Amino acid sequence: MDSSAFDEVELSARIWERGIPVLSGLRSKGFRPVAVRLVLLASACLFPAVCHIAEAQTPRHHDASHSASSKRKVSSSRHTPRILSPDSIIQSIVIKGNSRIETGTVLSYMVVEPGDAFDKNDLNRSIKTLYATGLFRDVTLQRHGGTLIVQLVENPVVNRIVFEGNHALKDNDILREINLKPRAVFSSQTVASDRQKILELYAKKARYGATVTPQIVRLSNNRVDVVFQINEARQTLVEKIAFVGNKSFTESALASVVSSKETAWYRFFSSADEYNPERIRYDAELLRRHYLHNGYVDFKMIDATGELSPDHKTFYITFTLDEGPRYKLAKIDVRSDVHGVTNKMLKNHIELFADQYYDGTAIQNNANDMQEWLQESGHPFALVRTEIARNPEKKTVNLLYDVVQGPRVYVERLDINGNTITRDPVIRRNLPMAEGDAYTPYDRKYAKVGLQDMGYFKTVTVDQTQGSAPDKTNLAINVTEKPTGEFSLGGGYSTDVGVMGNLGLKQHNLLGTGVDAGFSGTVAYYEKQADLSFTDANFLGRNFVAGADIFYMQNTGQTYQSYDEDQYGLSLRMGYAFNRYLSQSWTYTLSNRKVSHTHPGRRWCGRNGPGREGWCLDDTASIYVQDAAGWTLLSQLSTTLTYDRRDNAMDPHSGYVIRATGDFAGIGGNSKYLRGKFSGAYYIPLDRLTASHDWTIQLKGGVGYMGDWSGSSNRSIIDNFYLGGENLRGFLQGGVGPRSGHYRCSEGGRNGYCPAAGQEDLLGGRFMYTASFQLNYPFPYGESLGMKGRAFIDAGSLTGTRLKRHYTSASQDGAKYTPINGNTYTPRVAGGLGFSWKSPFGLVNIDGAVPIHKEHGDRVYPLRFGFGQQF
Repeated sequence: MDSSAFDEVELSARIWERGIPVLSGLRSKGFRPVAVRLVLLASACLFPAVCHIAEAQTPRHHDASHSASSKRKVSSSRHTPRILSPDSIIQSIVIKGNSRIETGTVLSYMVVEPGDAFDKNDLNRSIKTLYATGLFRDVTLQRHGGTLIVQLVENPVVNRIVFEGNHALKDNDILREINLKPRAVFSSQTVASDRQKILELYAKKARYGATVTPQIVRLSNNRVDVVFQINEARQTLVEKIAFVGNKSFTESALASVVSSKETAWYRFFSSADEYNPERIRYDAELLRRHYLHNGYVDFKMIDATGELSPDHKTFYITFTLDEGPRYKLAKIDVRSDVHGVTNKMLKNHIELFADQYYDGTAIQNNANDMQEWLQESGHPFALVRTEIARNPEKKTVNLLYDVVQGPRVYVERLDINGNTITRDPVIRRNLPMAEGDAYTPYDRKYAKVGLQDMGYFKTVTVDQTQGSAPDKTNLAINVTEKPTGEFSLGGGYSTDVGVMGNLGLKQHNLLGTGVDAGFSGTVAYYEKQADLSFTDANFLGRNFVAGADIFYMQNTGQTYQSYDEDQYGLSLRMGYAFNRYLSQSWTYTLSNRKVSHTHPGRRWCGRNGPGREGWCLDDTASIYVQDAAGWTLLSQLSTTLTYDRRDNAMDPHSGYVIRATGDFAGIGGNSKYLRGKFSGAYYIPLDRLTASHDWTIQLKGGVGYMGDWSGSSNRSIIDNFYLGGENLRGFLQGGVGPRSGHYRCSEGGRNGYCPAAGQEDLLGGRFMYTASFQLNYPFPYGESLGMKGRAFIDAGSLTGTRLKRHYTSASQDGAKYTPINGNTYTPRVAGGLGFSWKSPFGLVNIDGAVPIHKEHGDRVYPLRFGFGQQF
């Protein structure tokens, strides 16, 4: 500031400080009072401007950061200008007590810095800021002249975290939820927060009486061990579920709708009887859907509460509801505003009819199906909305399907997050959309389903955000990887192969490429097999599946065999999908097979004649089996065309699937045949009749035929169709169809041929048909145990012999004469019951069936049992 500017400021200050004497002097010199007032007013107005000019002309001796601080100080004191003495300014800041945290880091957290005033408010803010970092247990500020001393006591470092007394929750489960981590800075606030989180975890396990006590063990070098002493307490289970206001449905009927269950002795494997507030809210929604599904349009859930018993051991859940009247559909109509879509076209897709009870679930499903059909038919932005109009007097509802053109939206950017193993292209190829494609709500749905079906991820979410323009959207695919490697040891029992054990080593996502590779082996009482496989689901970067198998198999006298079968070989596979529902696969198989041990070596001696003279015969397999003995080479090309519209491939509830399979053998090798099979299944949900998703009708059927295209064909019986067991319950596997017939020996047998009494061999056949009706239903009191029941009727037949040679003429074939029985088109029919149980020991399947119609000589097998588990 120059001297003139300083003089002006000083003069102005003196005027303000000694205003009265100055005024007196001015009066004495002849100034009028009005003029004096004008002079003072001008001084007051010009004073801030003069100060600002003086500040602007002052040289800058500090750096940018100090200038910023100075600006804050000037701004804060702009209206009270004062000149600070050197003793009131911070000359330097000294940090003491910090061993881990660098001095520069501490200074960066402080509000004040050298050159600032010793302002009480700023110093208090600096203390609060340092405490807020969580790095320090104690902070003290001291002033020595122009030096500010910051005395610190650092918080200790967590050495380890220990949980004691926890059994219901594993250590890793708790560590994932808490904030405290080893080698992190310890703070009492974090410990208190983590204690509450652990209590919340136990609350989700229905352990509301759990207690958590943190204990701190201090170690050397400012380290601590944090020990959480946990008393888990007993689970707080649901003692009673009550419903208030229900008139149309009994309490037992509504209890079957909600997912919460009353505690019972047989629910030791289920968590449905554990109290969970989130489940109560979900149950309220289930009840709402149930009533809408059954026509109660005005249904209201008034309250859903859970009350803890006085002894804090059980909960009582009460659902208070208002059902309202039940409505029927009166008029169903369609309105379309989409160009090229007429009302007549859409009426063919209406699945509801007038005078049926209102069904909110069926209406929404019908609208979804209609919208999906439109989007697949060239109208990607078509939307189907439903509108209803109540008539409370008649208790009817008019339904309108309103088809409108939705907003045109395109995918601008597609981001994939969370894939630490799986590569981006592997995920993108399983998405129904890419950048630039039209975007519909169904794309989002099928994107999630498609990625979940890959089996590589624990969780999949699809988030949508606005793009750079109103007609553009950004999609974020968020995934959480899960282990895709598998090492398995297993054991179990099967009716077909007996007691078995298996070993497997597989990687379903090799190096994140989506390649499936592995080895599996099975050793059973009647069977041994090993398989080395490799499958690439996106061969050459295209919608093309390719794979290979090297296999070995040995069957030893299974139920339909009186011989041993060995085979080893190679299979090459490829497949592709035409669209979401239609796919085709091709397989080439080169296999070397051997039929052996057709002479078991048992002895039989006749009661008459030669037997008395020591003449005995071996218990020999039939001549047809003996003809099949030896090695054969199979070179076969197969293809399967599949059209699948099921809602779930693993556990279908609705939809259908159709398969057509063809085999051509004879590209080299000994066997030369054509074999074809056509099969299908149709699933009918019974939700409307039963108000439950667990009832389904399953209709299955199939037909197959094989013929030889060369007279020199091997015609081995191991290539034939076999019927019984899995495809015809109630009968032995392979126990229906053509079989060799025998006579009891008497006086040496017939024409010198004397096989064992009653022995016969199952030979398979050329033509087979099957049909099955099955009702799947929830097993009584078994829902929480993972049990499902079924009632079924199976029918089918196998006919048409396929042998190297027939020995059915006693005059021409002599000792080899062997008739063939069971060669008929007559259907065999069996009916029975079965159930499946997802037990802790593995999946258990039991089917019991009784033949309703069978032919003489058919081998029945009333009970089939199997279970197994990988561990």
